[in-house]
Amino acid sequence: MSVYSAPLRDMAFTMKEVAGLDAVCAQPGFEETSPDLVEAILEEAGRFASGVLDPLNWPGDQQGARWDNGVVHAADGFKQAYAQFCETGWNGMPAATEFGGQGLPTLVSTAVLEMWKSSNMAFSLCQMLTLGAVEALARHGSPELQQRFLPKMVSGQWTGTMNLTEPQAGSDLSAIRSRAVPEGDHYRITGTKIFITWGEHDMAENIVHLVLARLPDAPEGVKGISLFVCPKYLVNADGSLGERNDLMCSSIEHKLGIHASPTAVMSFGDQGGAIGYLVGEAHKGLGYMFTMMNHARLNVGLEGVAISERAYQRARAYAIERVQGRTLTEGSRGIIGHPDVRRMLMDMKARVEAMRSLAYYAAGQMDRAHGHTDATVRQQSQAMVDLLIPVVKGWCTETAQQVVADGVQVHGGMGFIEETGAAQYVRDARITTIYEGTTGIQANDLIGRKLAREGGVTMKALTRTMSADAHRLSEHPDASLRQLGQGLQRGLDALSQATDWLLTVGAQQPAASAAGAVPYLKLSGTVIGGWLMSRSAEAALAQLSGATGDEGFLSAKVGTALHFLHHMLVEAPAWRDRVVNGASSTLALREDQF
Repeated sequence: MSVYSAPLRDMAFTMKEVAGLDAVCAQPGFEETSPDLVEAILEEAGRFASGVLDPLNWPGDQQGARWDNGVVHAADGFKQAYAQFCETGWNGMPAATEFGGQGLPTLVSTAVLEMWKSSNMAFSLCQMLTLGAVEALARHGSPELQQRFLPKMVSGQWTGTMNLTEPQAGSDLSAIRSRAVPEGDHYRITGTKIFITWGEHDMAENIVHLVLARLPDAPEGVKGISLFVCPKYLVNADGSLGERNDLMCSSIEHKLGIHASPTAVMSFGDQGGAIGYLVGEAHKGLGYMFTMMNHARLNVGLEGVAISERAYQRARAYAIERVQGRTLTEGSRGIIGHPDVRRMLMDMKARVEAMRSLAYYAAGQMDRAHGHTDATVRQQSQAMVDLLIPVVKGWCTETAQQVVADGVQVHGGMGFIEETGAAQYVRDARITTIYEGTTGIQANDLIGRKLAREGGVTMKALTRTMSADAHRLSEHPDASLRQLGQGLQRGLDALSQATDWLLTVGAQQPAASAAGAVPYLKLSGTVIGGWLMSRSAEAALAQLSGATGDEGFLSAKVGTALHFLHHMLVEAPAWRDRVVNGASSTLALREDQF
């Protein structure tokens, strides 16, 4: 089996040349985040990912988390790794300094999170949910709740969860039935929640659950949902742990993948009601949860990047080592010398780099939206984040399905054997298109709340920026960049045509518009990904001409961008046609004809 090695060179290049790391670090509050510090952080994170987390990934998948009468035991080695993870300060890296975090830019923490997810996705989910809960409390919790819970959650002594979904509700949160009855300074929570990632485990001394529930006087629908903090163990006034709260894990799910990440069914109030504390104002819980949704969806999109990177590394190592048949490529003994194997590896590499560019670019925009000195830039960056997040989440996770499948294909029959490890990535990646809203939900959000509601203003602004780059590259002296510019413009034409259709014809035909939503999301990701790959190639060629970088790495950036152009970006017109012309066949059959 191959050993995960963080792609530090590509991460650093993408952060700087695509996502604008230098500008982010120049913002107020980030002045101490120097290039040397970022480099040191990435190197240390890479060592931890390779040396501690990666060795636990495959055995953790084989063993899985174990449920025993309400107690969940993490896979062997996870508890010790988690303790080391927290002791070295990784858990609180992106959190605010006032609660004990390091307050690093989202762009930097995104690169580090990619390493955790590549090396051990199941392990990384515990921190991801904890940081989501930290963000919700930091934004909306009272000072008393923040002081009681956040320092130990940031340090990792306590972990956090989000309890949204119920058996009868699924993605429709307006249908939740969990109840919260006021009792003095707290509430009594009753109800059942499902799909609670790391909802119970033995790695930390306490688990802080954020729970959506309804008050007795709550209006129907999503406007009647409130948010509560329900810790596994109650917390005394001095910060010590008190008695066990009235909540338990009644079972964990038997899943297709991420076996080492326990997905719990949580029961609240079997003995009269779990004690919970209201977060913010009553009936505004869903809005509070959505304030953290951009980060959560970015991180799930990042899982698509990360699992694809790991699948690519394993397939590449196998293709170099595996000798079979007469190769047609000079200098290759392994099956990497077969052109079709090389095609699959280039497909994987190009898709990974395009996904990474998109995720990092969105993270950089988050930092600008949060801390740029110019209010207009902050507003524009936030609008860009809002537009890009469903694309990052939906396109990266959907693209990952192709990458991990190619990883198995490169292995041939051995890829279908669990011991080679390639199959685990297929199983683990499959949940990413469902987490935090399915691809269809992301696509409907994109064409509805992010496109139609503002009349396409942000998408058209982005298109203008991309078009200016395409025009400049189309006239560049270098032939490779001219190809990229011309191909990007063809992709942009397709995206603009699909956008105009959705804003005009599609606006009058809601069903037809929705039928084209996922194709439009994939079209957007493909074109934006192609644009960012073109930017990477331009930066790489500039460094090559100035002899300021590694020739092998930089020339590969150009070659990989060209592969994305010739194999992925050329699909843009087909995606446009699905948006504009595909609805009639999608909606043609009656229900009884299926």
